[in-house]
Amino acid sequence: MATPTPAAAAVPLPQLVTDGYRATTFEYDPGPDAEARGIPGKREWIEVFRASVPEFRKRAASDPRVADAASLADAFAAAFDETLNAILRGDHAGLFDGEPTVLKLCALRDAALRERGFEDCFADVKAEENDAALVVLPSVLAEIDGILDARDRLLALVRGAFAGNVFDLGAAASAKMHADGDAGFHATRAALKPRPWCVDDFDALAAKWVGGDEDEDKDGDEKTAARRPFPYKKCVMFVDNAGADVVLGMLPLARELTRRGCDVTLAANETPSINDITARELVPLIRRVAEFDPATRAAVEEGRLRAVSSGSDLPVIDLTKISPAAATAAAGADLIVLEGMGRAIETNLNARFTVDVLKLGMVKHPEVATCLGGTLYDCVCKFG
Repeated sequence: MATPTPAAAAVPLPQLVTDGYRATTFEYDPGPDAEARGIPGKREWIEVFRASVPEFRKRAASDPRVADAASLADAFAAAFDETLNAILRGDHAGLFDGEPTVLKLCALRDAALRERGFEDCFADVKAEENDAALVVLPSVLAEIDGILDARDRLLALVRGAFAGNVFDLGAAASAKMHADGDAGFHATRAALKPRPWCVDDFDALAAKWVGGDEDEDKDGDEKTAARRPFPYKKCVMFVDNAGADVVLGMLPLARELTRRGCDVTLAANETPSINDITARELVPLIRRVAEFDPATRAAVEEGRLRAVSSGSDLPVIDLTKISPAAATAAAGADLIVLEGMGRAIETNLNARFTVDVLKLGMVKHPEVATCLGGTLYDCVCKFG
């Protein structure tokens, strides 16, 4: 069984500004004036987690790796429901120190599963979605490669990251979309909210990526970009979900970076959590892509595209506690990418770094949308 990086061994991401760092973005216990301030209160955040229980119970009950899975899944649901009630009452001193946060509640939910033998109850759906996404990937790459304008190609990659990120079985709304068959990549991409998104720094990203004022040279962005040095030499990407998210969203972005001369390390969970991809799953997945895509194969063979364990066992991340291997891989990186609602929005949205950071994710909780002044399925593209 994979285990998260022990606390004693965990280290900060080298590019993280640790002074004043708070991993979590939103207050889970903002006080009695939350409604007056127009933000979700503790009850609303607790209900976000309660709404996730049916999907977890369903996946756990059908886990073929666990004997008596159905009754143990019911036990998980009952135990976690009582945990949420205790937190709502304020009776959580025996559960964690301090106030409730998304990190603490995610850890409690995963612990309730693991205590009952459910180490990876989303394993089968992850494998199925990986296989399905690999079938679609060649056409997605061909479409991207056919876009000659560098800015337009970048926009297609960012929109692809948003569309892939809808495969999130930890959020009740997107889990229902998946169950209803409404979470297809192309359909989701076509239905994305148009710009401006609720957090929209795409213009700044494009200016840095393309390399300046495109109007200065009229003979084509691709030629212009080829003459200008690409601004990044080394990137670390903290990825999120299996399936369309990593295969159709993040791998095309990583591939584009490697084609522009940038070394890329994909940092994925050490331990399974929801339907998040693990490093152990990601390594062979990249090899499968390399079998049919020459650009990916070249990057892998030349050591410019690799995967590493982030050390995490949660669908969110505290960047002061990553694996030494991830920190070593990040040494000298001049671009950090955080992807997904858990890693880029619910945690680390306000984190500061010593290098450029790109935070990408789709908003899949109404409560998060309220905090950001957006709507459900809005998008976040924060860069700087």
